[in-house]
Amino acid sequence: MAIQMATALVVSFAIGYVLFPRHWAWIVLTAFIVNSGNRGRLDVAHKSVLRVLGAAGGTVLAAIVGMLPSVHGPASVVLMLAAVFFGTWLRPFSYGWWALSVTVALALLQDFAGVSPTGMLWDRLQEIVIGAIIGVAAAWFVWPIRSTATLRRRIADALATLATALDRQQPTHTPYAFFTALAAVQQLAPAFRATRHITKRVRPECPAEWIDTLLACREPAGKLIEQGSAPPSVYQSLGQARRAMREPTEILIALQQLRVSLDGAQLNGSSPKTDAST
Repeated sequence: MAIQMATALVVSFAIGYVLFPRHWAWIVLTAFIVNSGNRGRLDVAHKSVLRVLGAAGGTVLAAIVGMLPSVHGPASVVLMLAAVFFGTWLRPFSYGWWALSVTVALALLQDFAGVSPTGMLWDRLQEIVIGAIIGVAAAWFVWPIRSTATLRRRIADALATLATALDRQQPTHTPYAFFTALAAVQQLAPAFRATRHITKRVRPECPAEWIDTLLACREPAGKLIEQGSAPPSVYQSLGQARRAMREPTEILIALQQLRVSLDGAQLNGSSPKTDAST
């Protein structure tokens, strides 16, 4: 990650200073954003697409708003604050909304200052595209890390945490560590879900389904952890799921079996006493 980030920043600084000396920061900022918290090649590409689409949508929207005669002076301030508010509100759903709202707010700010934002916005969009390309190129060609490998590692960590939490020898049983590991898996979900239909056509693995199936285990697994034990079928399916991490084509089936075992344990009213006698 450090090497990829350094490469992206060096290239973006060089191109920015040479080709866009007045607004070099937009290229550098985009390259930095798309590589920050890099979780693999697909993650960087996903963030790049969202940033470009958000900036493009914001540019078009800002151009339309700028043609309205009533959007000037105090009205610009109100709309600018509204754009930032809705961008902040919608950012957890998708980074693209934040990029769109910031573009609109920037255009309104320029208009409020008496400067025409049209040319500046199109230059900004062009430089964002260049910065995104630099970021993606660094992630894909400089010591590349597959997002699928990152996902398998995080799923394996979550399963290991679940096995530890269900260990009868543990003095206390709390699902907190398992839920934290699931949150790390969920961070990768947006990129894989966005490319679900594309990846199905090029490879047999189903990373998005891995995530959805594992996340569906959250509630039943949490209840069993709080009980302090589980039926033998759960331990067996959990062991199979952990071994399946070595073979991508077997992961989905193993995780589905784990989910069935966890749901079945809840339906059968599993309790520590029953498990101990078993």
